[in-house]
Amino acid sequence: MILAIDDSLTDLTMIQQFLPNHQVLVAGDGEQGLQMLDRHPETDLVLLDLSMPKMNGFEFLDQCKLLRLEIPVIILTNSEEVDKEIQGLGKGAVDYIRKPLNFRSLQKRIDVQLRLEYATRQIKAHNRQLEELVEKRTMEIRKINGITINALVRLLEVRNIESSNHSRRTQVMMELLCRQLQSEPDVRYHLSDKYIQELIATTPLHDIGKVGIPDSILLKPGRLDPHEISIMREHVDKGVEALDYSIDSEDAKISFIETARELIASHHEWFDGSGYPSGIKAEAIPLSGRLMAVIDVYDALTSKRVYKDALNHEQALCVMQDEAQRHFDPVVFRNFLVIAQEVQSELQKS
Repeated sequence: MILAIDDSLTDLTMIQQFLPNHQVLVAGDGEQGLQMLDRHPETDLVLLDLSMPKMNGFEFLDQCKLLRLEIPVIILTNSEEVDKEIQGLGKGAVDYIRKPLNFRSLQKRIDVQLRLEYATRQIKAHNRQLEELVEKRTMEIRKINGITINALVRLLEVRNIESSNHSRRTQVMMELLCRQLQSEPDVRYHLSDKYIQELIATTPLHDIGKVGIPDSILLKPGRLDPHEISIMREHVDKGVEALDYSIDSEDAKISFIETARELIASHHEWFDGSGYPSGIKAEAIPLSGRLMAVIDVYDALTSKRVYKDALNHEQALCVMQDEAQRHFDPVVFRNFLVIAQEVQSELQKS
């Protein structure tokens, strides 16, 4: 379907007569043209005169842009209106033909534009199908990741290492802290939505390596001796190794698993370099590890374990502030304090 907009009744009549293979709608000015498009959104192409009363061709093109009408427009101009041709093309028209109209040329130009429009619609439809397929596969992957994480975390829970709410608590804190960092003036701490989702999903895996630590050490009610501490610290490397996988190239790395391995490997590093297992410090510690360090300490302090009672919210923050300069990234910890009250409120719902 073609819409011809022109204040010349003669030109409109000739267009209808010389384009017998197309259904041609007509309008006498831009205003009527917009009304016709509203009634016939299936219109494939517009033939547009520029000089018209009420609403001229330029104003019509401006309105099409405002209304986001993605319909190809061929301008009809007089031979002396070169500047107007350029202006019309700048406003979104796809082609022009000069009056008096050469209808064989006009038919060819219409055929070209309709083929392009058809191809464009096909591509858009194909892209929508691909997007739907990608979204479906993404949801499937998220479900699989969630099932895998829950299965791994259950290994800790059945050995009474962690409570059943541990996963939810750490995930709640990770999400709140990541979202808070989005308002941090230092843009180095701004995270993409995809990365935030990966961090939230993999947070419960930070201590998965503890499944490889003997119960005599893991569940010991008293203080560990130096040898036992050394064995306990092996849980970091064991956790990283548990998520090891083979790849043929760097391109084959799995983002979700890489995020989990990085978080596991670095969450016991201290900002001053006195942590383990690598003794790295400051920004050399991945941001995921710096985030998890704060979350892990807060959760450990406020949770009852076989070897200690739980501290309340205020007591935990006091302990953390005492060691903050050595242990935590100052930017991360400052932002954690901003949301500390919200963290307490959300965790009380668990």
